[in-house]
Amino acid sequence: KWCCPTGRKVQSSRLGPTPPRLLTEEEYRLQGEVETRKALEELRSFCQSPDFSAWTTVSRIQSPKRFAEFVGGASHVTPDEVSVHEREYGLDSLFIDEQLFEEDYEEEEEEEEEMGSSSS
Repeated sequence: KWCCPTGRKVQSSRLGPTPPRLLTEEEYRLQGEVETRKALEELRSFCQSPDFSAWTTVSRIQSPKRFAEFVGGASHVTPDEVSVHEREYGLDSLFIDEQLFEEDYEEEEEEEEEMGSSSS
């Protein structure tokens, strides 16, 4: 049964599929950056194609000048947007979150100690 390929196939199908390998944080971040760049380039390319209805799109968006700059190769985010994102999701926010959770943890410990001493 084990020596022939069909026997191995039958045996492995009984075991079920193997779960996919999870990405590390670094792999996840890198994959996100690569896929975002690729998608933005595809969008730029489509916007420059003859199939794209520029007038219809420009008439519907809030900032046609910014859109035109993006299609021409400019960044899809402004420096202000980058700054806001860094404040909310960057290393500074991780430090703030850590401090907030640490304070919550200390408050919970104090409450538990008070409850423990009042019940005895």
